Amino acid sequence: MGCTSCATGANGQPKGCKNNGTCGTDGCNKLTVFDWLSNMSLPDNMEPFKGVEVRFKNGRKHFYQNSENLSLSMGDVVATEASPGHDIGIVTLTGELVRVQMKKKNERLSVDALPKIYRKASQKDIDKWQSCRDKEPSIQKQSREIAIRLGLKMKISDIEYQGDGSKAIFYYTAEERVDFRQLIKEFARTFNTRIEMKQVGFRQEAARLGGIGSCGRELCCSTWLTDFRSVTTSAARYQQLSLNPLKLAGQCGKLKCCLNYELDTYLEALKEFPKTDVKLQTEKGPAVCQKIDIFKGLMWFSYVKEGMNWLELSVENVNKIIALNKKGTKVASLEEYVVEVQESKKELFSNVVGQDSLTRFDKPRGKKRNKRRKSRNKRKKRSKNRNQKNNA
Repeated sequence: MGCTSCATGANGQPKGCKNNGTCGTDGCNKLTVFDWLSNMSLPDNMEPFKGVEVRFKNGRKHFYQNSENLSLSMGDVVATEASPGHDIGIVTLTGELVRVQMKKKNERLSVDALPKIYRKASQKDIDKWQSCRDKEPSIQKQSREIAIRLGLKMKISDIEYQGDGSKAIFYYTAEERVDFRQLIKEFARTFNTRIEMKQVGFRQEAARLGGIGSCGRELCCSTWLTDFRSVTTSAARYQQLSLNPLKLAGQCGKLKCCLNYELDTYLEALKEFPKTDVKLQTEKGPAVCQKIDIFKGLMWFSYVKEGMNWLELSVENVNKIIALNKKGTKVASLEEYVVEVQESKKELFSNVVGQDSLTRFDKPRGKKRNKRRKSRNKRKKRSKNRNQKNNA
């Protein structure tokens, strides 16, 4: 991701603003919204919507009201109402799209009930905000040391300072309930600020910290995924995946979110398939399903007495056999319905562009080179004999 202020540097090399999503044009953030209504004017006798969407650290967003009628645009740094004091954030959306976002997130459309935007942030506000952000890594390290010293089974994954420095939010993950009353006292005494503890899930922790998935790309939750839907092992079963927790789990330790991406396509394809526990009744004996290929529409069956001999059948033929069995008719054998596989011999490699042989350097040297070497040696001997005669 890049923006107009940090995409490239000299000679076209990537520059990088190193502001972690707080650059001037707000183009580096994973949850940046494109305002496709920005160039459109409102109808007559219609007042602009006063709601504003403001983003804080790591994609945390809230809605505020522009009670002072400030001229705000995307990327503006503003001072917002907080409890206590004020916070500093970046405007991500204004206008009618804020109404749509509030409706999507089930927020009340009453603008008067929203907290207020005080003003555009001054340089003093921004300097104090940046100084608080710079202290977060060192404080995170100290807070982890304190938690380990107190013997608490929790992991402090991130810290977020309020814009005016009056409060610090500690995000942590824990598998069990944690009694952090003593921890809050230690934090307040050490950091001399108001402390707030927020427990987040393991998926939310991975989204805040980021990382590289098993596919080699950045985590979906840290780049574009905004909501977390429940993922169950049935999604892996429908896709015929091995129920190996090491392969199905993501960086967060939970099931991968991408298991749901193609699930609808598999469910649509499985509608034509019969249940795998159905036995096919034949005169040679009952046959059970061993394997299926969803997108090729194939199923492999084997007789109960011959488990190692698999027969490949199409879904249409399997449904025909099941329909006959329901009428009380047994088919003679499954071999009559086996799919005929036509093996076509294809040339794996053909020299169509005249490439040289890969083994051309493995061949021994030719006779011409040996002749040249012999003639060269004869000339040396002749010149040597002439020199010896002249010297004599």
